[in-house]
Amino acid sequence: MFSSSTLLYSLSLFLSLSLLFLLLSSSRNNNNLLSPADELDDLSLFHRAALSSPRRLISLSPPPKIAFLFLTNSDLTFLPLWERFFQGHQHLYNAYIHSDPSSTTSLSSSSTNANFKLIPSKKTARASPSLISAERRLIARAILDDPNNLYFALVSQHCIPLHSFTYIHNRLFKSPPHHHKRSFIEILSDEPFLAKRYAARGDDAMMPEIPFEDFRVGSQFFVLAKRHALTVIRERKMWRKFRLPCVVDEESCYPEEHYFPTLLSVEDREGCSGFTLTRVDWTGSVDGHPRTYGAEEVSGEMIRRLRRSNSSLDYFFARKFSPESLEGLMEIADDVIFRD
Repeated sequence: MFSSSTLLYSLSLFLSLSLLFLLLSSSRNNNNLLSPADELDDLSLFHRAALSSPRRLISLSPPPKIAFLFLTNSDLTFLPLWERFFQGHQHLYNAYIHSDPSSTTSLSSSSTNANFKLIPSKKTARASPSLISAERRLIARAILDDPNNLYFALVSQHCIPLHSFTYIHNRLFKSPPHHHKRSFIEILSDEPFLAKRYAARGDDAMMPEIPFEDFRVGSQFFVLAKRHALTVIRERKMWRKFRLPCVVDEESCYPEEHYFPTLLSVEDREGCSGFTLTRVDWTGSVDGHPRTYGAEEVSGEMIRRLRRSNSSLDYFFARKFSPESLEGLMEIADDVIFRD
């Protein structure tokens, strides 16, 4: 008699082969950047991760850890600041880096980097579903790597922490118990250009799987509880829609800002905060990029201002910062950033 896990894997393999056939026969995927072989490789990874922890959400042994997921297409300029942030907490976190194959990301030889892992990556591009794939890839690798990764925080090479590690860990892992933890992801249903973003692939391209009333937008950066991380890597139906190219309106095509909010809104809206923990300033944005903070702006008052939020928690992270700002941030790290 087959076990439920075996049946699940067999069904998933069948669906994967069906997907491969569709991919090979479709010409509407020029901006996804993933070959059919790459997609099957990802599906195999997601299967393994999903099957690795079927009943381990409630009875995991301590200590609970945060998985920091770095999505980058360049060097990790702010690695020295993150290393200072992580110092002394090696038993409470893991860090995973998805670096675009064209970049030259490398890690220094400091002891902190024993917790840092460069994962196998594939090419990514802005405004492309390849970013969804990269983020799911990071989540799956983190789930497979350590069963005590209970929160998954997505950050970029331009992100900095705004609080100490202890502050962030304590805020995430205070009651309720692990299996009832909320996810912190922005979910918006009243964004002015929502209809335009929905129709970017064609008027009916998202139907019937994703009716307009289910479509949501939000920030690319999130902090997911493990049960929602598993939801993300198990999902197949919505991905088939969000991986389609935006043939009608490429300027409205930001799949990674749509897929995760839509999926988690449909699956468990009550279990999500609806707000992000990453501060971004969109005033004066250029070409779809948020404001970049320069070296001359770095100060203790700036850090305290960036922390403030209208939600129930302070902001944990902020972006974007220029590479030149690192020196100033390091100078105030111990006395301001990591002193809560």
